[in-house]
Amino acid sequence: MAQTQTSIRASEQSKSFAEYVVAFRRRRTLIVFTSAGLLAVSLTLAFLWPPTFKSTATILIEEQEIPSDLVRSTITSYADQRIETIKQQVMSRTTLWKVVDQFGLYHDQRKNSPAEEIVKQFIKDIEVEVISADVVDKRTQHATKATIAFTVAYQNRSPELAQKVANELTSLFLGENLKSRERQAQEATTFLQQEAENLERHINDIDEKVAKFKRRANGALPELTPLNQQLMNQAERELMDIDQQIRGLDERRTYLEGELATIKPNTPILSVTGERILDSIERLRALRAEYAAAAANLSADHPDILKMKQEIDALEKETGQLPDAEEASKRLIDARVALSADLERLGSAHPDIFQAQRKVTALEQEVLRLNARPNRAVNQRPENPAYINLQAQLNSALSSLDALRKTRIEVKRRLGEYATRLERSPGIEPEYLVLIRDRDTTAQKYQEIRSRLLEAKVAEGLEVQRKGERFSLIDPPSLPEKPFKPNRMAIVLLGVILAVGGGIGSGAVAESLDHSIRSPEQLLTLTQHFPLAVIPFMPNEEDVSRVRIKRRLAQTAGVGVLGTALALLHVYVIPLDVLWFAALRRVGME
Repeated sequence: MAQTQTSIRASEQSKSFAEYVVAFRRRRTLIVFTSAGLLAVSLTLAFLWPPTFKSTATILIEEQEIPSDLVRSTITSYADQRIETIKQQVMSRTTLWKVVDQFGLYHDQRKNSPAEEIVKQFIKDIEVEVISADVVDKRTQHATKATIAFTVAYQNRSPELAQKVANELTSLFLGENLKSRERQAQEATTFLQQEAENLERHINDIDEKVAKFKRRANGALPELTPLNQQLMNQAERELMDIDQQIRGLDERRTYLEGELATIKPNTPILSVTGERILDSIERLRALRAEYAAAAANLSADHPDILKMKQEIDALEKETGQLPDAEEASKRLIDARVALSADLERLGSAHPDIFQAQRKVTALEQEVLRLNARPNRAVNQRPENPAYINLQAQLNSALSSLDALRKTRIEVKRRLGEYATRLERSPGIEPEYLVLIRDRDTTAQKYQEIRSRLLEAKVAEGLEVQRKGERFSLIDPPSLPEKPFKPNRMAIVLLGVILAVGGGIGSGAVAESLDHSIRSPEQLLTLTQHFPLAVIPFMPNEEDVSRVRIKRRLAQTAGVGVLGTALALLHVYVIPLDVLWFAALRRVGME
């Protein structure tokens, strides 16, 4: 049996062209009906598929008007990245659902489908495609691909709705681009402003710390070390000069004091006759002695006593010499000594004794009065010019010496302060350097942020005034005149190809499944004996009648299919009269 099937396959593989023609005639009914069915299905699909219209808008990406060398934009992303970002923002569920409600899209589907399915279908019907071109990069001078434009399209069964929705989507893309660029520019400005404020606060804090540190350091800062060293050296030299001057003034003071000790302060003044002329102080002393002697003999109201008292008062005012208790005590002692001597010589009843006793009593009262009064130094002005000159020189030397000693104390204090600063400076240097480094670094960063903030503000103005890179609508959505899909001619062509292939394929399958013996060669292959005679098929009248009926049915079916195709062509593609006149014009008959 296996050998028989192998023989049959070998005979089938070696069929001639005539046998294929005979097989085609034998299976022509199956082939024709299969091809006709597939063709009818394809034609039905091509002409009954509802048309879908697509409205497309083209948006050009224009560069900023002001050269980027003058004003640098804060939006650094590439155009295709921004387009994708804007696409995600525009095609969000909230935005798309507003568009669906606005235009009443997918009215039939909204009755049975949830909102998520409607939005997904809406997203499928939207197409966003970028358009690239070969350009030369200005920075690298190399050829590269750059996005110069993009298209926004929407497809719908209604051309009016397709145009309206595409127009709305285009407006959303354009508006979102403007808002996105402004928002990014404002966010960059706000961020830099906040950073600048933070850095400014940090700088103020560091300045306060530096100020407190300087007050605490009290001049012992590392940066003041050369100055402190210089001031310390200067103070040492100044101290040496002061010590030298003090030694010189001490020697001069000693010399002047020695010279002054050898000269009398007062020199007697003589008249022309050789008599000594008393000065005011000496006259005051003489009047006081005379007043003490007269007061012992005369009453207090006596004119001589009053006159002497007035002269004494006038001289005291002139000289500033008040009565001296020590001088009065000396006169009292002299008076007592004289009284004792007179008592031994004259006795107690002698009138001179009474006068001497009254004088002692008056002097005692005067001593008591002067002792009860506060002591006042009595300065006697010298009269000798040489003494006065030496005294003046001595006073000047003493004054200079006192001033130098005070200055020396101050210089030594300063010298110790400078030495303390120099000793403290190495210990506080690390902390101070950390503060200064932090302040310098922060200040440098603050200046950079401030410069970038100014650039960001200029860039923000660039975006607000629409001078930066922008989307320009160069081809607005138009009302589609022809459907975008389906491509009826392509479907028809594919249907024809599928019908022919399907018919031939069905015939070939039927022929391969039929193992009937139809030729002497097949019988010879099977039995290994050649037949004695071959009797041809002779149809009778019934067979001929059946063939005629099949042929008429095939012709009728062909005419029906052709009529149907022409009707569909007339309704959905192009009117037949227009097609007829176009054909005549093409062949030149009209």
